[in-house]
Amino acid sequence: MTDIQILIIALPSVLSVIAVLVGILINNSRLGDTNTRISEMRSHIDNRFDDMRDTWRAELRRVEEVIDARLKHIEER
Repeated sequence: MTDIQILIIALPSVLSVIAVLVGILINNSRLGDTNTRISEMRSHIDNRFDDMRDTWRAELRRVEEVIDARLKHIEER
């Protein structure tokens, strides 16, 4: 076999390998974008939970103050 015949036989295989590698690289970049978005969403959700926790603590503190004031009022009678 001559070099040209070997090249003709190997060329479709090489092109297939290149196409698969390009597909893998594109898919990998999309996965990276997805991971970035998931991280952003997780950070946003964490911030929302922190805000809700602070709100609940403030509300509970207010309720405790109201209850304490009512108990003090009852005790003074």
